[in-house]
Amino acid sequence: MKKNTFKDRIYHRVLPRIGLFLVGMLSSTYKVRLVDPEKEKETLERDNSLVYASWHQRFFPGITFFARRKPIAIMISQSRDGGLIASIVDMLGWESVRGSSSRGGRSALLQLKKLARNGYKIGHIVDGPKGPFGEVKPGLVLIAQTTGLAIVPTITSAERRWQANSWDRFMIPKPFSRIIIRFGEPYYVPREMDEGEFEEKRLEIEQRLHRLYEETDRMWRDPESIRKIFNRR
Repeated sequence: MKKNTFKDRIYHRVLPRIGLFLVGMLSSTYKVRLVDPEKEKETLERDNSLVYASWHQRFFPGITFFARRKPIAIMISQSRDGGLIASIVDMLGWESVRGSSSRGGRSALLQLKKLARNGYKIGHIVDGPKGPFGEVKPGLVLIAQTTGLAIVPTITSAERRWQANSWDRFMIPKPFSRIIIRFGEPYYVPREMDEGEFEEKRLEIEQRLHRLYEETDRMWRDPESIRKIFNRR
């Protein structure tokens, strides 16, 4: 029992702290600029909360940036791997809400709704934790439907990056890379939808995200646009 407790402490406490320290060191070298920040600002002024929606592949640059945008709540599965992620989320000062479509989902949705009413923003990785890559899973639509909040696409793109050999080709920006964080138009879903309408909304959000990521990545090929973005004060 003691052995397992020691291993659990290493897994849930020590490794996340080491990882976050390294993430913080690397992130401190990035030059980050926001594109279309008014879309986030106006949504927050109107609703006091929102749902940030991102791909799993691109969330690395946002870890330390969004740590400064507390309070944020994240729904995380009740699996063992989810426990590790929850430890990291808690160390960042965010609120981990445990649940998924297979276990504890309804309770987690109601908890997110309550937190949103108290001013928490909600972060959601739309295709995590295991893909398929770029596919918006039903959880995002259910969160927006339950809370009544707008989904705001949150797009990150790095000028120079490493790419992992994983299911989503996970990206880590290289040291001193320039980073764009771009906010898309807020998207509301109806509180009541039948199965066909639900799927229609899910696909529409998925297509919007793909389009926004492609458009944002193309900005690096336009030197004039990049100069304007990074010379802004």
